[in-house]
Amino acid sequence: MRFVFSHWFFILLAIGLLPLSLSWNFPTLRYLVFGYDVLLIAIALIDYFISHKLPAELTITREFSKRFAIGDETKVHLCVENTSAQTFNLQIKDEFPPEMKLSDSREAKFKVEGQTTADFFYGLTPPRRGKYEFGKTAVRFLSKLGLVWCQINLGKAETVKVYPNMRRAREMELKALGANSYLAVQRKAIRRGEGREFESMRDYVRGDELRHISWTATARLARLTTRQYQIERDQTVLIAIDAGRLMTGRIGDETKFDTAIHASLALMSATARRGDNCGLAVFSRKVKKYLPPQKGIAHVDAVLEALHDLEPELIEPSYARAFQFVSANLKKRAFVVILTDLVDKDSSAELINSLKLMRPRHLPLVVCIGDRDLNQTVSEAPKELKDVFVQSAAEEIIHQRESALRLVEMLGGLALDVTTQTLAPRLLETYLRVKERGLL
Repeated sequence: MRFVFSHWFFILLAIGLLPLSLSWNFPTLRYLVFGYDVLLIAIALIDYFISHKLPAELTITREFSKRFAIGDETKVHLCVENTSAQTFNLQIKDEFPPEMKLSDSREAKFKVEGQTTADFFYGLTPPRRGKYEFGKTAVRFLSKLGLVWCQINLGKAETVKVYPNMRRAREMELKALGANSYLAVQRKAIRRGEGREFESMRDYVRGDELRHISWTATARLARLTTRQYQIERDQTVLIAIDAGRLMTGRIGDETKFDTAIHASLALMSATARRGDNCGLAVFSRKVKKYLPPQKGIAHVDAVLEALHDLEPELIEPSYARAFQFVSANLKKRAFVVILTDLVDKDSSAELINSLKLMRPRHLPLVVCIGDRDLNQTVSEAPKELKDVFVQSAAEEIIHQRESALRLVEMLGGLALDVTTQTLAPRLLETYLRVKERGLL
């Protein structure tokens, strides 16, 4: 039996105990009080059995203000609908995923009259991506005689998905690119650079590259004339995210893999605003997810869906398999962004050897995500013997990183050594620089 006694029951029980104060002179009162208590409990049980079923006309539905995103609060809306003629006094308590942070009370009390509805809201903030389980809603309603609260479960259990935070990614983009990003959306402006699409002719100005001078137009017009190009649209960008061992490292409240995901979404947003196609590959020992380069809102939704439950694994990534897959599936020249981490010679050597699989068809950018600013670590004066060993290890990592990234550049690729804080801005700046210089 699922019920609790109401305050009215306890009041009646207390009233029945008052005669016990006279039971020293009238012992028979004890038996009368005992009989009264037994009768009261029996009536309460009968009250429960005649009241414990709610009519089918009373229903509870659960809705959400938006889809769940890591770190963002989402309002949960419980709607109690009573289509019967009966009035109910209710107490409700929703069963939410315990991993999520609760910002309001999930319990409420109200009266729902016949042919009316009642609404209840509370907020939840998910700490991580993935799938979370909501249970049914526990409902207590007052029995017909008011002696007990009957408890049942209404509604339905359901699974919700927590996605990467697209709002955070757009904030990264705006912070890194500033008004440049805003104007790209509002004005659809053509930003001139060294792309391959010819736009117009103009007079030569000091600083223009000689290779852009049109000698035929110069001869015809009798003055130096320069070809002007616009940044190409419909170029191809592929983001390859390492989901191996080193990407499980936590910086603050999230892993480097999560940081890479949000930086990737910021880059994807920037490519969409500039008319480029962007794809995604996630790999460890093999390619776990692959979405061919496309553009548009539907493609961003597909990327969010693909990333919502992916987690890095405690295994070494296979760069060779990943780059072979990229080479086999990307026929058009692309800007391939590889988000990874390197701390030893073996992983660096495998990356360098495997990178040859993409050259010269594609332009790779190797982004090495460090745990912290190692240069700052080695620049500080050591205070203890332990600090000397820490600095020695940091110097060795810096040397290996620099050697590996120099080899990447010697192969014709690009390289970045960043921390989790500088990842998004430097990644976006490099993408714009590649477009402006027409490196694709």
